[in-house]
Amino acid sequence: MKYVVVTGGVVSGLGKGVTASSIGVVLKACGLRVTSIKIDPYLNTDAGTMSPFEHGEVFVLDDGGEVDLDLGNYERFLDIKLTRDNNITTGKIYQYVINKERKGDYLGKTVQVVPHITDAIQEWIERVAMIPVDGKEGPADVCVIELGGTIGDIESMPFIEALGQFSYRVGPGNFCLVHVSLVPVLNTVGEQKTKPTQHSVRGLRALGLTPNILACRSAKPLEENVKEKLSQFCHVPVSNIITLHDVTNIWHIPLLLMEQRAHEPLIKVLKLKGFAKEPMLEEWMRRAEICDTLQDPVRIAMVGKYTGFADSYLSVLKALLHASVACQRKLVVDWVASPDLEKHTEVEAPEVHKKAWDLLKAADGILVPGGFGDRGVEGKILAAKYAREHKVPYLGICLGMQIAVIEIARSVLNLPDANSTEFNPDTTTPCVIFMPEGSKTHMGGTMRLGSRRTYFKVPNCKAAKLHGNASFVDERHRHRYEVNPEMVPEFEKAGLAFVGQDETGKRMEIIELADHPYFIGVQFHPEFKSRPGKPSALFLGLIAASCRQLDSLPRHTLHCNNLTSRSISNSGSGATKAYWHGNLKKHTKSLANGNFHSNGNGVHHSNGNGVHT
Repeated sequence: MKYVVVTGGVVSGLGKGVTASSIGVVLKACGLRVTSIKIDPYLNTDAGTMSPFEHGEVFVLDDGGEVDLDLGNYERFLDIKLTRDNNITTGKIYQYVINKERKGDYLGKTVQVVPHITDAIQEWIERVAMIPVDGKEGPADVCVIELGGTIGDIESMPFIEALGQFSYRVGPGNFCLVHVSLVPVLNTVGEQKTKPTQHSVRGLRALGLTPNILACRSAKPLEENVKEKLSQFCHVPVSNIITLHDVTNIWHIPLLLMEQRAHEPLIKVLKLKGFAKEPMLEEWMRRAEICDTLQDPVRIAMVGKYTGFADSYLSVLKALLHASVACQRKLVVDWVASPDLEKHTEVEAPEVHKKAWDLLKAADGILVPGGFGDRGVEGKILAAKYAREHKVPYLGICLGMQIAVIEIARSVLNLPDANSTEFNPDTTTPCVIFMPEGSKTHMGGTMRLGSRRTYFKVPNCKAAKLHGNASFVDERHRHRYEVNPEMVPEFEKAGLAFVGQDETGKRMEIIELADHPYFIGVQFHPEFKSRPGKPSALFLGLIAASCRQLDSLPRHTLHCNNLTSRSISNSGSGATKAYWHGNLKKHTKSLANGNFHSNGNGVHHSNGNGVHT
């Protein structure tokens, strides 16, 4: 097993996760099998109890693991299925060691950070690296490990010590360290500054780790004299210094690595010369070019309460992007804070209220993602009502499905007190109830989590057609509440079809309105399994319906794929390369919020003033 470790310096949010994923893509293109591990130095056992404002979205895996959003990047880029153990946290390691101590496994020894914690980290890495994640038998060839945080953080010290020991444990030729750092440009002088990276590498070496490759984040490509200076002071060959400058969308990053021959030092350090082939990334080139050249917009109103932090809905944004590219549309996301739609905002801040409603009414489609807590729920209900009454395409995910059920109970069934027991435990009309196997005393890991099977009960429904008329679909769940099965007959009489259910027929998984162009709610999270080039069927349906293409969707997507392949093949590699050196550099912008592009990685976000940011 070969190991590539990705660390970060100077500041957080440089894009280590995208860099690690892109390294995996390039190695995979070299014919190698790749797996990934993310190390998060926080004390939480997992990400499940963390607020999206605190750490971005919680990504859910097939086995029910609630993990860091970077594992979502790994799965999307590498098209793999990871396990909960692929996310290592300080909490998991300490819990593991303390459990062993309580059982007496250390035979009365004094349990210490070194060697017991560091040994546990190394053993965990070796064990998890051997788990197949690509659907094939046997372990992968290379394990890409991302160390979260920034070099110098006190909480990451045990992991840095463990990785230093690990480099000796696995031996030369099996360990490669890639350090991601920042090369800023000060406006006052206008030149690229190397000192932050020099200090970062010096700190890394002082902790026992020496970088083999430097990946430098910058607004523009590094100048040759800057590379030479970094090489001299950081003791890294110039050929091993890679520029990760701003690009128009993150699908360019693997191409950026390949263009700079980043795979060569990786293969050399890991002694894989006889096993790796020359990487070919035509599909990534096609996808990146299409994303950059789309012109016709599709506007989706994202109605939620974490709209101030886009990473809270990262997988939803990616799924929308995958679908919009497949439909040849430029995605524009209008962020609508659900509390702003409510009546109290009309009194307290009328301009904010009007702006929110203007965005909602101007949208081609409406999406209400998952969430917890009662803040902003009434605004989400109003959004669902608007979509239902005005025939606007609507997709409700998890809570988004539940509030659609509540809205129909209130407006169609004439049950004004209809609610979820999550928001009103004393409601006389509980449309959504707490699941019997859930826990009301412990929050972490007590929901209905992971991949569950949903059976289609209505063969001709839109959801089944979008899934190729399959009899069932396996999707990932994360919820504590569900539709009250006792009220299902009343809803069905009112025209709400529960077209997808679990194996018992008691859990409602998918709802549809037959007399609506596209009104679908799902209890699961389809965004977690969406992939570039393989968009989620329900997101594809939302975008297609928003573009009025739903009826011709199968023919359109086939035509889209053929057209893409033909246009690239006719242009030839020279034209593609010309596009790289022309358009790619033309579209570069300044570093913003640690993303590889200031417009949100290919997604255009509207701030409500007609400006795309």
